Amino acid sequence: MARYTGPKTKISRIFGEPILGNGKYLGKNSNPPGQHGANRKRKQLGEYALQLREKQKAKYTYGLLEKQFRNLFDEATRRKGVAGEVLIKLLEARLDNTVFRLGIAPSRPAARQLVSHKHITVNGTVVNTPSFQLKPGDVISLKNKTANNTALTSVIRGKNPKFSWLDWNEKEMKGVFIAYPERESVPENIKEQLIVELYSK
Repeated sequence: MARYTGPKTKISRIFGEPILGNGKYLGKNSNPPGQHGANRKRKQLGEYALQLREKQKAKYTYGLLEKQFRNLFDEATRRKGVAGEVLIKLLEARLDNTVFRLGIAPSRPAARQLVSHKHITVNGTVVNTPSFQLKPGDVISLKNKTANNTALTSVIRGKNPKFSWLDWNEKEMKGVFIAYPERESVPENIKEQLIVELYSK
Protein backbone atom coordinates (compact mmCIF):
# COMPACT_ATOMS: atom_id res chain seq x y z
CA MET A 1 0.00 0.00 0.00
CA ALA A 2 1.38 3.42 -0.98
CA ARG A 3 1.62 4.98 2.42
CA TYR A 4 4.30 5.79 4.98
CA THR A 5 3.66 4.16 8.35
CA GLY A 6 6.81 5.23 10.21
CA PRO A 7 7.30 8.18 12.59
CA LYS A 8 5.99 11.39 11.00
CA THR A 9 8.18 13.71 13.05
CA LYS A 10 11.27 11.92 11.71
CA ILE A 11 10.27 12.80 8.15
CA SER A 12 9.53 16.38 9.15
CA ARG A 13 12.99 16.66 10.72
CA ILE A 14 14.65 15.35 7.55
CA PHE A 15 13.10 18.12 5.46
CA GLY A 16 12.98 20.74 8.22
CA GLU A 17 9.25 21.40 7.72
CA PRO A 18 5.99 19.67 8.77
CA ILE A 19 5.22 18.00 5.43
CA LEU A 20 3.14 15.24 7.05
CA GLY A 21 0.86 17.65 8.85
CA ASN A 22 1.93 17.80 12.48
CA GLY A 23 4.86 20.12 13.17
CA LYS A 24 4.20 20.08 16.92
CA TYR A 25 7.68 18.83 17.87
CA LEU A 26 9.60 20.32 14.96
CA GLY A 27 10.44 23.57 16.75
CA LYS A 28 11.47 21.69 19.89
CA ASN A 29 13.82 19.35 18.05
CA SER A 30 14.72 20.46 14.56
CA ASN A 31 17.94 18.43 14.37
CA PRO A 32 18.29 15.78 11.67
CA PRO A 33 17.01 12.35 12.82
CA GLY A 34 19.34 9.69 14.14
CA GLN A 35 21.57 9.04 17.14
CA HIS A 36 24.12 11.69 16.10
CA GLY A 37 21.67 14.11 14.52
CA ALA A 38 22.31 16.88 17.06
CA ASN A 39 26.09 16.78 16.50
CA ARG A 40 25.97 16.38 12.73
CA LYS A 41 26.09 19.55 10.71
CA ARG A 42 23.78 19.75 7.75
CA LYS A 43 25.91 19.39 4.65
CA GLN A 44 25.68 21.67 1.67
CA LEU A 45 23.66 19.51 -0.72
CA GLY A 46 24.71 19.02 -4.31
CA GLU A 47 22.47 19.50 -7.34
CA TYR A 48 21.36 15.88 -7.56
CA ALA A 49 20.73 15.65 -3.81
CA LEU A 50 18.51 18.76 -3.91
CA GLN A 51 16.52 17.36 -6.84
CA LEU A 52 16.11 13.96 -5.17
CA ARG A 53 15.12 15.58 -1.89
CA GLU A 54 12.39 17.61 -3.61
CA LYS A 55 10.98 14.49 -5.27
CA GLN A 56 10.97 12.63 -1.94
CA LYS A 57 9.22 15.57 -0.29
CA ALA A 58 6.46 15.50 -2.92
CA LYS A 59 6.07 11.72 -2.60
CA TYR A 60 5.76 11.88 1.21
CA THR A 61 3.40 14.86 1.06
CA TYR A 62 0.91 13.21 -1.29
CA GLY A 63 1.52 9.60 -0.15
CA LEU A 64 2.79 8.03 -3.37
CA LEU A 65 5.28 5.28 -4.11
CA GLU A 66 8.00 5.71 -6.73
CA LYS A 67 6.21 3.87 -9.56
CA GLN A 68 2.99 5.83 -9.02
CA PHE A 69 4.88 9.10 -8.91
CA ARG A 70 6.85 8.32 -12.06
CA ASN A 71 3.69 7.35 -13.94
CA LEU A 72 2.07 10.63 -12.89
CA PHE A 73 5.13 12.56 -14.05
CA ASP A 74 5.05 10.78 -17.42
CA GLU A 75 1.38 11.74 -17.74
CA ALA A 76 2.26 15.36 -16.90
CA THR A 77 4.89 15.48 -19.66
CA ARG A 78 2.36 14.19 -22.20
CA ARG A 79 -0.10 16.97 -21.44
CA LYS A 80 0.11 20.56 -22.65
CA GLY A 81 1.72 23.09 -20.38
CA VAL A 82 4.74 23.31 -18.10
CA ALA A 83 5.48 19.75 -16.90
CA GLY A 84 6.15 20.72 -13.26
CA GLU A 85 2.96 22.74 -12.92
CA VAL A 86 0.89 20.04 -14.63
CA LEU A 87 2.38 17.49 -12.20
CA ILE A 88 1.17 19.54 -9.21
CA LYS A 89 -2.28 19.86 -10.81
CA LEU A 90 -2.50 16.08 -11.27
CA LEU A 91 -1.40 15.49 -7.66
CA GLU A 92 -4.07 17.91 -6.45
CA ALA A 93 -6.71 16.21 -8.64
CA ARG A 94 -6.23 12.85 -6.88
CA LEU A 95 -9.39 11.76 -5.06
CA ASP A 96 -7.72 11.22 -1.67
CA ASN A 97 -6.09 14.66 -1.80
CA THR A 98 -9.38 16.32 -2.77
CA VAL A 99 -11.25 14.60 0.08
CA PHE A 100 -8.61 16.04 2.41
CA ARG A 101 -8.79 19.51 0.84
CA LEU A 102 -12.58 19.55 1.13
CA GLY A 103 -12.23 19.02 4.90
CA ILE A 104 -13.99 15.64 4.86
CA ALA A 105 -10.91 14.03 6.45
CA PRO A 106 -8.36 15.61 8.84
CA SER A 107 -5.33 14.32 6.90
CA ARG A 108 -4.38 12.71 3.59
CA PRO A 109 -3.89 9.25 5.18
CA ALA A 110 -7.34 9.54 6.75
CA ALA A 111 -8.78 10.61 3.40
CA ARG A 112 -7.08 7.65 1.74
CA GLN A 113 -8.69 5.30 4.27
CA LEU A 114 -12.15 6.80 3.70
CA VAL A 115 -11.79 6.25 -0.05
CA SER A 116 -10.37 2.72 0.29
CA HIS A 117 -13.22 1.71 2.62
CA LYS A 118 -15.83 2.83 0.07
CA HIS A 119 -17.20 5.82 1.98
CA ILE A 120 -16.77 8.29 -0.90
CA THR A 121 -18.75 8.65 -4.13
CA VAL A 122 -17.86 10.52 -7.31
CA ASN A 123 -20.86 11.63 -9.39
CA GLY A 124 -23.02 9.23 -7.35
CA THR A 125 -20.80 6.17 -7.90
CA VAL A 126 -18.69 4.65 -5.11
CA VAL A 127 -14.97 4.95 -5.91
CA ASN A 128 -12.43 3.12 -3.74
CA THR A 129 -9.26 4.10 -5.64
CA PRO A 130 -7.36 6.88 -3.83
CA SER A 131 -5.40 7.75 -6.99
CA PHE A 132 -8.59 8.30 -9.02
CA GLN A 133 -8.10 11.40 -11.17
CA LEU A 134 -10.92 13.90 -10.87
CA LYS A 135 -12.04 16.07 -13.76
CA PRO A 136 -13.54 19.58 -13.56
CA GLY A 137 -17.21 19.32 -12.64
CA ASP A 138 -16.94 16.05 -10.70
CA VAL A 139 -19.08 15.91 -7.55
CA ILE A 140 -17.55 14.29 -4.44
CA SER A 141 -19.78 13.26 -1.56
CA LEU A 142 -20.19 10.82 1.29
CA LYS A 143 -22.12 7.61 0.69
CA ASN A 144 -25.65 7.82 2.18
CA LYS A 145 -24.88 5.32 4.93
CA THR A 146 -21.66 7.15 5.79
CA ALA A 147 -23.41 10.54 5.88
CA ASN A 148 -25.56 9.19 8.72
CA ASN A 149 -22.56 7.97 10.69
CA THR A 150 -21.92 10.67 13.30
CA ALA A 151 -18.51 9.19 14.21
CA LEU A 152 -17.28 9.94 10.68
CA THR A 153 -19.15 13.17 10.04
CA SER A 154 -18.06 14.69 13.36
CA VAL A 155 -14.50 15.20 12.03
CA ILE A 156 -15.64 17.10 8.93
CA ARG A 157 -14.31 20.63 9.32
CA GLY A 158 -15.34 22.20 6.01
CA LYS A 159 -13.24 23.47 3.13
CA ASN A 160 -10.54 26.07 3.63
CA PRO A 161 -11.77 29.15 1.71
CA LYS A 162 -8.37 29.65 0.06
CA PHE A 163 -8.88 26.52 -2.06
CA SER A 164 -10.75 28.33 -4.82
CA TRP A 165 -10.77 25.35 -7.18
CA LEU A 166 -13.12 23.45 -4.86
CA ASP A 167 -16.65 24.12 -3.67
CA TRP A 168 -18.19 22.55 -0.55
CA ASN A 169 -21.87 22.44 0.36
CA GLU A 170 -21.99 21.74 4.09
CA LYS A 171 -25.74 21.20 4.17
CA GLU A 172 -25.72 18.52 1.44
CA MET A 173 -22.18 17.33 2.33
CA LYS A 174 -21.13 17.52 -1.29
CA GLY A 175 -18.09 19.02 -2.91
CA VAL A 176 -17.31 19.97 -6.49
CA PHE A 177 -13.92 19.85 -8.18
CA ILE A 178 -14.40 23.07 -10.15
CA ALA A 179 -11.11 23.19 -12.06
CA TYR A 180 -7.44 22.25 -11.91
CA PRO A 181 -5.73 24.68 -9.50
CA GLU A 182 -3.19 27.25 -10.60
CA ARG A 183 0.28 26.57 -9.16
CA GLU A 184 0.34 29.74 -7.04
CA SER A 185 -2.90 28.63 -5.34
CA VAL A 186 -1.40 25.35 -4.06
CA PRO A 187 0.17 25.97 -0.61
CA GLU A 188 2.64 23.04 -0.63
CA ASN A 189 6.28 24.15 -0.54
CA ILE A 190 7.48 21.99 -3.44
CA LYS A 191 9.96 23.17 -6.07
CA GLU A 192 8.53 21.14 -8.95
CA GLN A 193 11.17 22.36 -11.42
CA LEU A 194 13.81 20.39 -9.49
CA ILE A 195 11.70 17.24 -9.95
CA VAL A 196 11.48 17.89 -13.70
CA GLU A 197 15.26 18.33 -13.85
CA LEU A 198 15.78 15.07 -11.92
CA TYR A 199 13.61 13.00 -14.26
CA SER A 200 15.10 14.71 -17.32
CA LYS A 201 18.59 13.38 -16.63
